[in-house]
Amino acid sequence: MNQNQTPLKVGVAGVGVMGRNHARVLGDIRDFDLTHIFDADAVTAQGVAELYGATPVTSVEAFVEAGLEAAVVSTPNRTHADLGVALLERGVHVLVEKPIAATVADAQRLIDAAKANNRVLMVGQVERFNPAVDAVKRAIADEKVISIQITRVGPFPPRMGEVGVVIDLAVHDIDIIRHLTDSEIVEIQPQLARTKADREDTALLQFRLENGVIAHITTNWVTPYKTRTLQVATQNKFVVADLMTRQVTEYFGQQPDGSYSTRGVMSWPSEPLKKELEAFAHAIRTGETPAVTGEDGLRNLEVALRCLGEV
Repeated sequence: MNQNQTPLKVGVAGVGVMGRNHARVLGDIRDFDLTHIFDADAVTAQGVAELYGATPVTSVEAFVEAGLEAAVVSTPNRTHADLGVALLERGVHVLVEKPIAATVADAQRLIDAAKANNRVLMVGQVERFNPAVDAVKRAIADEKVISIQITRVGPFPPRMGEVGVVIDLAVHDIDIIRHLTDSEIVEIQPQLARTKADREDTALLQFRLENGVIAHITTNWVTPYKTRTLQVATQNKFVVADLMTRQVTEYFGQQPDGSYSTRGVMSWPSEPLKKELEAFAHAIRTGETPAVTGEDGLRNLEVALRCLGEV
């Protein structure tokens, strides 16, 4: 932020797990001044607002009318579109948590409202800002990618109510695949299972991209421990990343006797959510296209809904 620029007045709508994280990180970013917290639950709104010296509000109307310049929308998916559109129409820049909305039509409404009001609409695909994903993107920059495999598994999260693993977890990986390949998913072969939940809690998703890359996502809520791994095979190397420890390793130079070389790839320590919110501020300040656009969010959602047979 330039010395002469005043911080942008920002609010957070919906302070569950993700919204609280946004509030915490916004307090550390000089480009923002966190002024309002909205949650339908008055006690929750009050508690989080007090932590950051913000004003609590409990109605959508009060939040939209709060005179904000920017807002983070981390309310339930089905409410993203109405709240986001209302904010954009008031001239507020919006970062909406993933998935962008509950339906493709709602996603399009957000995109249209941002364009009509010349405001920034960015989608919170936080793994884009994971230093390990960044390191993998650099490692494969000049390579012909053959395949991508992502595993994102763990125990059932007690907070989930409205969506299954495809919308909650696989949307991260659909975005990573599109980001790493700079290509769109054209073929989908989903296998879904329901074991403990009333929605799918296990998914094996296979994709083919426009540029010929094949990709596979394994995701579930039935593994007792969390795993987040990304593997990319290219013509000359095999790159493996742990998205939690941020450790990235390249395997290359395979010899006829089976030997090969390895090297670690630097991934800079940084909090992905902070990088994401800084990128949001940058897009607002410069007028540049945000790092994750509304169209990105729409494409990620569309692929996820196709996996569920809902498009």
